Amino acid sequence: MGGGTNGNGGGAASAMDVYLPRTQGDVDDDGKERRTGTVWTATAHIITAVIGSGVLSLAWAMAQLGWVAGPITLLLFAAITFYTCGLLSDCYRVGDPATGKRNYTYTDAVKSYLGGWHVWFCGFCQYVNMFGTGIGYTITASISAAAINKSNCYHWRGHGTDCSQNTSAYIIGFGVLQALFCQLPNFHQLWWLSIIAAVMSFSYAAIAVGLSLAQTIMDPLGRTTLTGTVVGVDVDATQKVWLTFQALGNVAFAYSYAIILIEIQDTLRSPPPENATMRRATAAGISTTTGFYLLCGCLGYSAFGNAAPGNILTGFGFYEPYWLVDVANACIVVHLVGGFQVFCQPLFAAVEGGVARRCPGLLGGGAGRANGVNVFRLVWRTAFVAVITLLAILMPFFNSILGILGSIAFWPLTVFFPVEMYIRQRQLPRFSAKWVALQSLSLVCFIVTVAACAASIQGVLDSLKTYVPFKTRS
Repeated sequence: MGGGTNGNGGGAASAMDVYLPRTQGDVDDDGKERRTGTVWTATAHIITAVIGSGVLSLAWAMAQLGWVAGPITLLLFAAITFYTCGLLSDCYRVGDPATGKRNYTYTDAVKSYLGGWHVWFCGFCQYVNMFGTGIGYTITASISAAAINKSNCYHWRGHGTDCSQNTSAYIIGFGVLQALFCQLPNFHQLWWLSIIAAVMSFSYAAIAVGLSLAQTIMDPLGRTTLTGTVVGVDVDATQKVWLTFQALGNVAFAYSYAIILIEIQDTLRSPPPENATMRRATAAGISTTTGFYLLCGCLGYSAFGNAAPGNILTGFGFYEPYWLVDVANACIVVHLVGGFQVFCQPLFAAVEGGVARRCPGLLGGGAGRANGVNVFRLVWRTAFVAVITLLAILMPFFNSILGILGSIAFWPLTVFFPVEMYIRQRQLPRFSAKWVALQSLSLVCFIVTVAACAASIQGVLDSLKTYVPFKTRS
């Protein structure tokens, strides 16, 4: 999630901005209020954006990949993300990196450098990712809410008790809560929720690492191997292939932050040039989160072995201390309440901006309002949350959904667009050595994305064979 970054590149001017003149020292070269961000604030935004619910699946991903491929995969995805985010940071300005025209959003950058169908494709990828993330966050928060009851049940009634829960009721409850939060007019009114969500994400990730370390020291629960799950013992040959690619999708989801990089860069002061500061922040942010991911993934795998649960805090490898497991899962729920809004509010703004241009009356006064309530906003946002809630009920499969989301976001937003914009910006000759290297990187990542997406869809289809909404308990 974005950690409270300004997603619209500065927002609309206030009445004070319009009527009170500013001195040259008060504004930047584009007339907006002077930016004050530093390499440290940008690093904090990156860490907040990257560390999220994806960290919960890394022990499971390590179990599919093993001690050799697991850490290497994490490091490769980190290196690719670092490199392509560096390319993307160079696209913040058009022309001169210190004085050129600014791009305030990812889509603005694509429009400036590529134009045409690329702009439509970029918007499609972004909004599909936002919609899908809403589904993923609804599922994850609901599983964690149910896990609190399961944890208490196991503590008071014994570990052998059937404490399974039907998550559908929790999904509906989360949907109702989001329907209320979604009525806030815009993202600027949610800054406090974003700060709380950031604190929560660090809290549950740290608890997961601590519990895994304690379990590893005291009593590891499973066998680990160099290649992960063993064919003929843990899985069959077909499952090994599908689950390996699904694990790649889960790792990709854990690194999906490029979508908000331009917005973070738009908070930085200049001089020095924003792209130089952003490269330093990206190096610090990605290295920090990768270290944290290696801890969480490796310690989780060491604690649970090849039977590591899909979600380390809800799969009940940890029974005690039950209150700490409860705290961690409560932090997940609070984080994802805020995270849902961070991802969905930009989508609301895009849709309502389009409607306002075509039918001003629906979002303005008069026929568009009843007793001070905007009827269109009320109906459409509630319907949006209802659709997400329904889809979450129909497909509440944590690892498969994360794999789909990670694969959808990784290639187009983290690799394809940064590579294409960099090639256009530097005017690299076709079939030159650097052009071939960049296109090869993009092609390899595209193949991995397709394989991960296919494996994750297969995982959903397999789960649907035994899942019955409102009846299946887990």
